[in-house]
Amino acid sequence: MRVSLDGHLLAESDDTILVEGNDYFPPATVRTSFLSRSDTTSVCPWKGTASYYNAIVDGNTIQDIAWYYPNTISDKAKPIEGYVAFYKNKVKIESTS
Repeated sequence: MRVSLDGHLLAESDDTILVEGNDYFPPATVRTSFLSRSDTTSVCPWKGTASYYNAIVDGNTIQDIAWYYPNTISDKAKPIEGYVAFYKNKVKIESTS
């Protein structure tokens, strides 16, 4: 899977984890040079509290473009702890296979 924004590659991996229709990317496959931490959080009853990233591309900031769970609260969610998912309506997500 590959994530891009305005022609800039944000993440690429063949080892994403699909949860509730969202591909979660391993942290090492995300280009954090384009991301900055957001103050936004949300809570999932089985995954825990999500933290968000903004993207900065070509001088433009796109708010809350991606999220991750730094500390999951269930064994079911543990595989995606620290993994990053992107909003499909804010980026281009395409299969690499």
